[in-house]
Amino acid sequence: MTALKYLQAYPAALQEQVRQLIAKDQLGAYLEQRYPERHAVQSDKALYAYALALKQEHLRNAPSIDKVLFDNRLDLTHRALGLHTTISRVQGGNLKSKKEIRIASLFKEAAPQFLRMIVVHELAHFKESDHNKAFYKLCQYMMPDYHQVEFDLRVYLTWRDLQGKP
Repeated sequence: MTALKYLQAYPAALQEQVRQLIAKDQLGAYLEQRYPERHAVQSDKALYAYALALKQEHLRNAPSIDKVLFDNRLDLTHRALGLHTTISRVQGGNLKSKKEIRIASLFKEAAPQFLRMIVVHELAHFKESDHNKAFYKLCQYMMPDYHQVEFDLRVYLTWRDLQGKP
């Protein structure tokens, strides 16, 4: 029985469907059929513009974003696909707060829906720090098919593991 480390929180019936696709060697074909395109966001500058546009569209009152970038150091061993950080610095007599989003570099080669899901997830943390009901409601507001894309992203990560990709 194949261990599905990215899908452990999902019902056994869904996990079994994924195992059947793996057994038939059709997991890659399933993903290619659902997500045939690759996004064009390849630079940190383009990623910043992409995240800023999503923020402006859905979260106008949220704090401003100071930096958004692809990070080679983020990997699945740290269970991080993206990170949001707030860095506070004293400048003169004022306390300045900088908001940053870092996205794992493996998403440079991913489907546009996967990139959007990760950015939406990290932007939602600007309003809701915990993964609670309000957090996921906000994610769905910004991306109505958020839960399906999150599941498929986990299937994609499972497929990458099976391919031996780091």
